[in-house]
Amino acid sequence: PILPLQTMYTALTIAGSDPTGGAGLQADLRVFQHFGVHGCGAVTALTLQDSRGVKDVLPVFPSVLLDQLRILLGDITPDAIKIGMLATDDGVRNVHLALSGIEARLPIVLDPILSSSNGRVLLEERAQPALRELIGTVELVTPNLPEAEALTRTDVSTAAGVEKAARRLVGEIGATAALIKGGHRDGRPDDLLALRDEGSAAVSFRWLRGTRIDVGEVHGTGCALASAITANRAKGHPLEEAVDQARTFVATALERAELRGGGLPFLVY
Repeated sequence: PILPLQTMYTALTIAGSDPTGGAGLQADLRVFQHFGVHGCGAVTALTLQDSRGVKDVLPVFPSVLLDQLRILLGDITPDAIKIGMLATDDGVRNVHLALSGIEARLPIVLDPILSSSNGRVLLEERAQPALRELIGTVELVTPNLPEAEALTRTDVSTAAGVEKAARRLVGEIGATAALIKGGHRDGRPDDLLALRDEGSAAVSFRWLRGTRIDVGEVHGTGCALASAITANRAKGHPLEEAVDQARTFVATALERAELRGGGLPFLVY
């Protein structure tokens, strides 16, 4: 059930527009509403897409993205922020600039989207160094296995490899925590939550058991997970609890997934 809007809580999504409503900024706002959190949104890019996949990406001018955030944040301070598709290196840098100083006070969840399900590039490769710098300022980064491999240059085909990539995201790149999603793995889709131990450089691991829900690939699962974590962090839930609640939410939405067109099914929540 959708919770009544609890207007004391506000979450901001910084993401691309998905006209299908199945992912991106539109889906983030729906998830925020589901959890009773008021949603604000800054658009990083327009996309041309349908349920079959992304056809083209039109990034917002970097200065317009920066102005969106500066004007909004000059008036409204969200309780948590979710960052999704950023499209260009200038987009990444301007988001970093706009959030400078805020990241020390607010939970920020970054879903490092590099490409779409149908293989369309959603972040130019030259932006990855800037993205790593941004990751170093956030509370939680939520890559899938291919994204974790690309960002850390680590083979993630084994559990030990996944832990090595997580250690790099947290211990070297500098995120407070990393959730590496296992949905792309053959077999059981376990996730790994890596946490920097408070007051030290040590990193602890918590493997989160996953169950394969036999519905095939579904549109928008990564966006929904990251925005659900963000909504729960906005409401003050501890990070590990927010992750657990978000994983349960996405699993339920996967079980209810339905077609909306001729391509991938959509989550239902």
